Amino acid sequence: MNSTYDYLWACVTVSPLIFFIIAVSFRLLDNSSLLFLQKEILVNSSNVSIKSIQEQIQNHPDATFRRQLKRALVYRKLHRTFIWLMILSLPVMIFCLSLLY
Repeated sequence: MNSTYDYLWACVTVSPLIFFIIAVSFRLLDNSSLLFLQKEILVNSSNVSIKSIQEQIQNHPDATFRRQLKRALVYRKLHRTFIWLMILSLPVMIFCLSLLY
């Protein structure tokens, strides 16, 4: 029974790092600024706002471009979700580590 608790402690302490790695991978998959530059739409920074992505999804005539933007928007939302999971799992990790020591 003690070994199951040890595995549980290990999973709880590593979970924020795992959530962060997954969030970073989704951020790397979000290539919305590259898509804008390929269609010769000028952007000020590499971080394109969600509002401008949604405007281009609604207004652009190219269906494949809209599909790519929708995919980039999903990746952006998944990135934010895993960042929030990481932030929420940090207090749990700290609490479990305080019980351990």
